Amino acid sequence: MSSMSAAVAVSALSDVPTAGEESYFTVFAGGEAFGLSVLHTQTIFRITSVTPIPLGPADIVGLVNLRGKIVTAVSLRRRLGIPVDEVQNSLAIGIEHKGENFALIVDEVGDVLTLDASMKVQIPAHFDPARSRFMAGLYKVGNLLIPALNIGALFDFTS
Repeated sequence: MSSMSAAVAVSALSDVPTAGEESYFTVFAGGEAFGLSVLHTQTIFRITSVTPIPLGPADIVGLVNLRGKIVTAVSLRRRLGIPVDEVQNSLAIGIEHKGENFALIVDEVGDVLTLDASMKVQIPAHFDPARSRFMAGLYKVGNLLIPALNIGALFDFTS
């Protein structure tokens, strides 16, 4: 599914009323939709320049300046094993995790969805374990399955 068609499908579903308790931004990487908790999001901005980190982990694109703060830029595509596009002028989401500031680089940000616990489904055993570790849950929204991203796992570079 292309990024644009996934965005249209999620946008159409965002009008479905729910009695949910947690709101998620829909973010897109490589045409796939993911949920990112609104509670973790500080700002959404465009990256104009990146300073590479020599010998750093491959998923870390480099450092960016966000309103005078030096922020570690992490590519969602790279973390999930999706082929990477150009980083300059990319959309990023400012997130603070364990006292460190990050910029999560995504292809686009969509609507906010309210996801209810009743929409949560078990992550199937056949899902790629490398990707599953980045999921806090999997939600059925209409005909789509939306993985909710696990911020702790996304920004844990120890494993």
